[in-house]
Amino acid sequence: MNNLNDPPNWNIRPNSRADGGDGSRWNYALLVPMLGLAAFRWIWSRESRKEIEKEREAYRERTAAFQRDLEAKYHTTISESRRAVARLSLELEKEQNRTASYREALISQGRKLVEEKKLLEQERAQLMHERQVQPLRGAYLRCLEREDDWQQRARLLLKEFEEALTERQSIYCSLLLPRRRRLHIEKSLLVRASVDPVAADLEMVAGLTDIFKHDTYCGDVWNTNKRQNGRLMWLYLKYWELVAELKKFRRVEKVILEK
Repeated sequence: MNNLNDPPNWNIRPNSRADGGDGSRWNYALLVPMLGLAAFRWIWSRESRKEIEKEREAYRERTAAFQRDLEAKYHTTISESRRAVARLSLELEKEQNRTASYREALISQGRKLVEEKKLLEQERAQLMHERQVQPLRGAYLRCLEREDDWQQRARLLLKEFEEALTERQSIYCSLLLPRRRRLHIEKSLLVRASVDPVAADLEMVAGLTDIFKHDTYCGDVWNTNKRQNGRLMWLYLKYWELVAELKKFRRVEKVILEK
């Protein structure tokens, strides 16, 4: 009986016959494809490595170019930011110097008004002492009463403006409150200063315009006291108060001298 698992000349056995004919041919027949397959795999592996190295080198070049581009953009951004900071610092310094000049001018003017007020009071006291005339004294007192009414109105007006300016400066220094609210207060104050006769007599429109343009001072970040904000506005409020007092005495003096 034939062995189906071992048919003749199927299994490869070296030297299956004495002369070695069929077994050697099978060995050589399989050896050639195997060598070819090995050579193909070697060539394919070599080419694959070349392609991988080529792609890896291209990736490194793209990565280096991208990094160089990012570094260039970074340095450009840093340079522009530094120039912007330098320009803003210079503008801030100029604004601070300008505000300091306005403040010094107002302080000087306020001192002159105080000195002039003292001189007028001394002259008035001297005049009253020299004349010692009762009718003149009565006229002086009546005139003072009329002027006291005007000055009372001026004090109330300045109090209202002080509250409004304090609120306006608080909004200016706040990072949360809307800008349109501050602009509404500024517009209302300018309109009031234009139509109110006491404000017009004190010439408050020019001072308000100066405040809205140049008073940029704010307290520290944790400040909760609204009166710690602003500098120029407080100088103007004191200046207007002195002007109101001075105008009262000047009008009284004019009435007395005309009698």
